[in-house]
Amino acid sequence: MSETRDAAMTSKAWPFEEARRVLKRYEKAAPEKGYVLFETGYGPSGLPHIGTFGEVARTTMVMRAFQEISDIPTKLVCFSDDLDGMRKVPGNVPNPELLIQHLQRPLTSVPDPFGMHDSFGAHNNAMLRRFLDTFGFEYEFISATEFYNTGQFDEILLRAAEKYDEIMAVMLKSLRDERRQTYSIFLPIHPESGRVMYVPMKEVNAKDGTITFDTEDGEEMTLPVTGGNVKLQWKPDFGARWAALGVDFEMYGKDHSTNTPIYDKICRILGQRPPEHFTYELFLDENGQKISKSSGNGVSIDEWLTYASTESLSYFMYLKPKTAKRLYFDVIPKAVDEYHQQLRAYATQDVVQRLNNPVWHIHGGDVPVSNMLIPFSMLLNLASVSSAEEKSQLWGFIQRYAPETNPENNPDMDAAAGFAVRYYNDFVKPQKTYRTATDLEREALIELRDQLKAYEGPVEDEALQSIVYACGRERFDPLRAWFKALYEVLLGASQGPRFGGFIALYGVAETVALIDAALAGDLVSTSA
Repeated sequence: MSETRDAAMTSKAWPFEEARRVLKRYEKAAPEKGYVLFETGYGPSGLPHIGTFGEVARTTMVMRAFQEISDIPTKLVCFSDDLDGMRKVPGNVPNPELLIQHLQRPLTSVPDPFGMHDSFGAHNNAMLRRFLDTFGFEYEFISATEFYNTGQFDEILLRAAEKYDEIMAVMLKSLRDERRQTYSIFLPIHPESGRVMYVPMKEVNAKDGTITFDTEDGEEMTLPVTGGNVKLQWKPDFGARWAALGVDFEMYGKDHSTNTPIYDKICRILGQRPPEHFTYELFLDENGQKISKSSGNGVSIDEWLTYASTESLSYFMYLKPKTAKRLYFDVIPKAVDEYHQQLRAYATQDVVQRLNNPVWHIHGGDVPVSNMLIPFSMLLNLASVSSAEEKSQLWGFIQRYAPETNPENNPDMDAAAGFAVRYYNDFVKPQKTYRTATDLEREALIELRDQLKAYEGPVEDEALQSIVYACGRERFDPLRAWFKALYEVLLGASQGPRFGGFIALYGVAETVALIDAALAGDLVSTSA
């Protein structure tokens, strides 16, 4: 074994822990299908969202970890459940009135309200594929409609007919009394109306592979379970899909966790071993409420990418997936800066530390060098004191701090400056509130101003930080009260950067002028 593989086999990073569970499935023999299958599912009733990104990104991280510890080939499948009936007309589509007549028809049989694809399901599938391709995910796309219609699901459907009573026994235990009266694992698709029918079965003939039922109009009908004439209810479909594809790993949100035993039992009844599964906690909005597509709370992926890079979002997704996390705009700056801290740390780490570093899992071992010369939080403070409307306003400060840097040779820094200006104007500026200094704070600020005016040493973070410390050390206990005062009086915020670094970046003379403006009450008056 190589040194990296040895380290990976004991790494405590959660993707490696999951990968080792998958590898254990094949400790006696390699998979008959020739590869290990990782799956992620998608309900195409709506557009891809940030949860979709998180699920695919995290599954990819586990698959990459598996590739590090095993030579067995791997495959990632994205399965779209597009044979689902459209239960309601989405509120965010054009011409919604045109869709009303298509309720309960499979999404791939509903016309595309956008007029771009053969069906609404095809439209949302295209959005999903474009979404995944944009982020460079490597996957195989499977449409449930195609899977059912082309016979790829036939073997499992015939087995489900054969094991109908066993599967029904599993399902009925999980249902309320009134639901049990009409429930069937099979949902026939009406050959004329094309609607998915929720009707009880009169007979399931395993020998002929058919079901008999009464339609909503009372007409008795018999259909084969194969060839796309029926689909499975969603819980049996989960387990049946695992059995049909031979899925080895799938992750999903905590809201599925109570159904996991059901999925597993159905997969076993159909003759296959259930996959390893990983349940992640759901995201919360700023108020601690669960994020949902319908309510639109939290942060969308487009919104995150308006203010920060894809990699910072991947970093956020890596962190503690089994812990519920707030996913709101205020987490973005922290994620950006921590991502770059980990990039810088990676260069100095040994193999064990690297495999525990989130950036290894984000980049699959091909980790780039951080070009962020200035933390994102510092750029936000620069944007704040300069009231920046354009990123070019920040570049004057950046180039004074790092003269050899420009937008052309450091596009990452240029993008970050643009993100910072946008974030400042949308989130920081509306919340910015200055206060006047107390007598003690005023005394310390005057000393800081005077020392900076007289300063002739190098414009370096540490030297300037020493001056800031000296002005506060004898006056404030604890010392953090001094820094809190600097942020609130000079920056209009409750927290801020390492102040010596801020002075070096903003400029000594400019900081003197900023202190004078604060002491004169100008900052308070402009924010009033």
